[in-house]
Amino acid sequence: MVEQTPRTQLFGASETVIPNPIQGIIGDVPVESIPLPSRGKLYPPTSAAHNVETVEIRPMTAHDEDILTSPALQKRGTVVTELLQGCLYADPGVKKINVRELVSGDRDALMIAIRSISYGSDYNAETHCPQCDNKEKHVFSLKLPMKRLEIDPIAPGLNAFPYTLPISKRNVIFRFLTVADEEEIMLTQERMKKSTNRQTNNLVTTRLQYSLLSVDGVDDKNKIAQFVKTMLAGDSLAFRRYADKHTPGVQMKQKIVCGACSEESEVILPLTSEFFYPTNDDEV
Repeated sequence: MVEQTPRTQLFGASETVIPNPIQGIIGDVPVESIPLPSRGKLYPPTSAAHNVETVEIRPMTAHDEDILTSPALQKRGTVVTELLQGCLYADPGVKKINVRELVSGDRDALMIAIRSISYGSDYNAETHCPQCDNKEKHVFSLKLPMKRLEIDPIAPGLNAFPYTLPISKRNVIFRFLTVADEEEIMLTQERMKKSTNRQTNNLVTTRLQYSLLSVDGVDDKNKIAQFVKTMLAGDSLAFRRYADKHTPGVQMKQKIVCGACSEESEVILPLTSEFFYPTNDDEV
C-alpha cells in the first residue's frame, strides 16, 4: 500500500470532521476515506452501511464521464446515483454499499467529496442575488461543514424517529428520505406533470407521505395518506423544520456578496450540470 499525503481536506469547516488520509490505491487511482454524516446508525444489520462511519471513494475517471452523458440514465434521473456507486470502493470480497439505500444527506456527502477530490475544492456556479436578482458567477468552496446525526432512532439500526406534532399533539414516527425515495418522488412528479395540466404539484404532501411511518400507532399507508391531506399547515411546517434541522448531511448554505448591489446574502450551493462537468473557468 502506498502512503501519500491528503490532497484535500473535505468538510474542513466542521470540527467533527474525521481526517481523510489516502488509504491505498486501485491501480493508479488514489482511494480516500470520508465520513458518513449518519455514522451508519440508520441502516439495518443486513445493509453494508450498517454502523459504517467512514467509506472509501476514488476520484472520477474518464469512464465516469461517459456516465454523465448517458441519455438512458439522464431520462431515468439516476446519473448521479450511478456515478457515486461507481466511485465507491470496497476491498475484494467485501459487500459494497448500495447508494440507493443511503439517506439523502449521506449521498450529498459522497457527492461533495467525489467532486472535490476529482476537480478540486473550488466550484464556479451562477447564482441569482436575492436582493436585486442579478445573475453572476461565484466561486464556492466545497470544504463544507458536516451535519452529524444528533438524534437517536427508536431502535438501533432503524431509520425511524419520534416526533409530536405541536398543534394536533399527534405522535408520529418518521424517517429520513433515501436516495431511492428521492428518485421515485422525482419520477412521479414528472409523470404527473406530463399527464395533467395542473398548475400546482403535490410535492409537500408526497414527501410527507414518504416520510411518515405511523401516526398515533397507525401504520396503514392509505390512512397515513388521508391524514397528510388534512394535516394542519402549522403541524406540517413544524415537522418539516424539525426534520430538516436534524437531517444528517452537509451544510450547503454559503454567503455571497453581489457584484451589482454589494449586498451579502446566504444562498444554497447550486448543483448545476457543471458540478460534475466543470467549465474552463474551473481549476482542475
